[in-house]
Amino acid sequence: MKKILSVVLAVVLAFGMVAAFSSCTQKSDWEKIQEKGYFYCGITLYAPMNYYENDELVGFDTEFAQAVAEYLGVEAKFVTIKWPQKYLELDSGAIDAIWNGFTYGDEEGISRTEYVDFTHAYLENRQVIVTKADKLSTYNTKEAFAGLKAAAEGGSSGEAVAKELAGANTLVTPFDAQSSALMEVKSGMAEFAVIDYQMANAMVGKGDYADLSINPAYAPESEVYAIGCRKGSDFTAKLNEAIEALSENGTLAAIAEKYKLTNDLIANIGSDK
Repeated sequence: MKKILSVVLAVVLAFGMVAAFSSCTQKSDWEKIQEKGYFYCGITLYAPMNYYENDELVGFDTEFAQAVAEYLGVEAKFVTIKWPQKYLELDSGAIDAIWNGFTYGDEEGISRTEYVDFTHAYLENRQVIVTKADKLSTYNTKEAFAGLKAAAEGGSSGEAVAKELAGANTLVTPFDAQSSALMEVKSGMAEFAVIDYQMANAMVGKGDYADLSINPAYAPESEVYAIGCRKGSDFTAKLNEAIEALSENGTLAAIAEKYKLTNDLIANIGSDK
């Protein structure tokens, strides 16, 4: 009996040592990134943040991520994701950061800080309403949107505003991308869309969206963009270190000027920490 107990105890101790060794040798997010030499940014495509021009991915967030990567001595790689699945992509390890016009705030009544750790905020934003230009005089109050068909990117701040305006019993169609919500208005399938101001300012009233307009009837509260990392990830601190440095040396200001975002760039990032 004593021999059996000794064997069992030895097995238990061995498993404990393996578990302890595994715990001690498990690499952090930043250590894994250093080892690979790159990190993955989860994005959706929309100007002026991440978009293609002459088959090249450009945009403020694109160049921002590349500058951060260069500062940290690694490479930034980009993965186009479906926005409603952003947290699944992050938690699964498919991406290392949600980096695409991602705002602080609530989602379905739950603070996004419950899902991610945010870096410093770096750019101001707000949601805006987009309608057909010839409907500006018709939809000219907040109440005028009640009961209308709306479109927004699923899981976005815009979707929450659209539901607030249209009403609980009205269909708000969620899409994987804000550009799809715009096309829904253009096609007449939706009467309004709610999207980021930065995208609306860059695209609405131009090209394919020449017949659309930002509707000034209602202006939701302003927001700020930040980068979302896994909860408890040490990558957040490394990103903050880089963001502060790029803010101080003028790199961020130069990128913002290139994409006409100077007035929305937050000054002295990290100075309030």
